[in-house]
Amino acid sequence: MKSENIKRFFAILKAKNPEPKSELEYTNPYTLLVAVVLSAQATDTGVNKATKELFKKVSTPREMVALGLERLKTHIKTIGLFNTKAKNIIALSEILIREHNGQIPKTRDELVKLPGVGRKTANVVLNVAFGEPTMAVDTHIFRVSNRTNLAPGKTVEQVEDKLMKVVPKQFAMHAHHWLILHGRYICKARTPLCAECPVYNQCEYKDKTA
Repeated sequence: MKSENIKRFFAILKAKNPEPKSELEYTNPYTLLVAVVLSAQATDTGVNKATKELFKKVSTPREMVALGLERLKTHIKTIGLFNTKAKNIIALSEILIREHNGQIPKTRDELVKLPGVGRKTANVVLNVAFGEPTMAVDTHIFRVSNRTNLAPGKTVEQVEDKLMKVVPKQFAMHAHHWLILHGRYICKARTPLCAECPVYNQCEYKDKTA
């Protein structure tokens, strides 16, 4: 996609949603981290339902450790892979207490050392909690980037690298949210809603419908 089309692409998405927000519900950087860990292979809606009562009781690593593994499981048992996720959340909470005084580290290198935290999760936390212009490439962003020819790549890492290079700086802070929402509600996996697409003219998808 040409640079002028990329700029127009994001200008249009910004005009429709100037201040996009994560659809995950959280109360602070720690609960955001927990929510993102839980969201792997799960929907934001499902995570929000599971954490609604959990976050009334827990807002810090110490409170999570005090809650304990078994009680945590009862809150998140509706989420896929909840056993593994619960173990990771307790383990990362213990590390945060022991090594970071209960605070969330503000670097990707430190975040990805935590159990259950990969590059995507770290990028979400850095962007949403700390205002860094990261690109958290999930399945939606991967699909949109390849389908539209915005930042084609065979791997998540390739797409992330290309997006970091081609997205204009003035759009970098919210770019990953715009792309996620676009992929979730318009540029869907099986049947993209091309007729409703605000960036139809910028998109280079060869099979797009009128």
